[in-house]
Amino acid sequence: MWCRSLACLFKVPCQLSGSTRHRSPWLPCDRRTVLTAAARWHHTAPESLKCAWQLHGDHLELRYANTLMRFDFVWLRDHCRSASCYNAKTNQRSLDTASVDLGIKPKAVRVDETTLFLTWPDGHVTRYGLEWLVKNSYEGQKQQVMHPRILWNAEIYRQAQVPSVDCRSFLETDEGLKEFLQNFLLYGIAFVENVTPTKEDTEILAERISLIRETIYGRMWYFTSDFSRGDTAYTKLALDRHTDTTYFQEPCGIQVFHCLKHEGTGGRTLLVDGFYAAEQVLRQAPDQFELLSKVPLKHEYVENVGDCHNHMIGVGPVLNVYPWNNELYLIRYNNYDRAVINTVPYDVVHRWYAAHRTLTTELRRPENELWVKLKPGKALFIDNWRVLHGREAFTGYRQLCGCYLTRDDVLNTARLLGLQA
Repeated sequence: MWCRSLACLFKVPCQLSGSTRHRSPWLPCDRRTVLTAAARWHHTAPESLKCAWQLHGDHLELRYANTLMRFDFVWLRDHCRSASCYNAKTNQRSLDTASVDLGIKPKAVRVDETTLFLTWPDGHVTRYGLEWLVKNSYEGQKQQVMHPRILWNAEIYRQAQVPSVDCRSFLETDEGLKEFLQNFLLYGIAFVENVTPTKEDTEILAERISLIRETIYGRMWYFTSDFSRGDTAYTKLALDRHTDTTYFQEPCGIQVFHCLKHEGTGGRTLLVDGFYAAEQVLRQAPDQFELLSKVPLKHEYVENVGDCHNHMIGVGPVLNVYPWNNELYLIRYNNYDRAVINTVPYDVVHRWYAAHRTLTTELRRPENELWVKLKPGKALFIDNWRVLHGREAFTGYRQLCGCYLTRDDVLNTARLLGLQA
């Protein structure tokens, strides 16, 4: 998703003697080439072979598994997985990258059915599995997504009938935890049922998947309409859809909500898949999507209430994408906390407003709104980098508890259970 064609990089033709430029024909996988002045690599690979390769002045081209890959020679030396270059026990590089000659070229190259062999001028031999190269090449990464997801509006989510996970299964079994995390990774939200409605039990729940991220709001917090903090959330007013902590340099990754008590009416929680809305913008107005992914904005939180004195500023675009495949990984959207726009020149700002309006229109479509009534015993986990939340106004006494989790630890837990995260 969000994969648009990028400018083709590394198209460097091979420089031969004199001023002649020559594109080398492909070499078959079972041939060995020694890089000497006499060897101009004029060989043609039989079309029946699964892979073929050719050398250029500063890189190797390899075609395998329907992928054309280009590898800089320095890259090939730097990523060597031999015992002297890479510690397989710690999964850390041992080779000093700064020691590699930037003009290095292999002395010999050989490719068999599964492996690329490179012999360097000092005699060192590097071996790469062809499947590993496909997975780790720039061209291979462009074809992959970092985090598989199911984008949803309200109807898609309801039809999916995503189950909640029972608290005991979540806490005591890997199967229950894995089911929960799979739901969370795919949809950006997940529920745990039958939780004892206390802050202490909610804390135990959160610590099952992550370290709790302590912020200016504390570690675990109670949340009610007492205006104890300088934030609209601490009132009974309705809250429009938004992501939290946009004013942090790194917004909190996951938010946990657990309603402990509500004696009154209203107060339903609103959930909107920001990535689904962004996908609609990409399809309808790719130029506006690009603008929202490149223009940096400031978000700001200024608080002077009681003993709480804070001035937080976070900077970043509304949409954050991986540059190699244009995959969206973070949305920073909060109209309450967006600061003065002073990072955008005048000839861009109007176009930015138009793009922001397009995204806002998508986020506010009724069909994209999932309304959930939180109740004691049902904890909600929200991917704050993806899913926007809000609430309707309410009456009476309403108390929630919750916390923020460190995203890295949640993804770490998922990977240890065998999930792609």
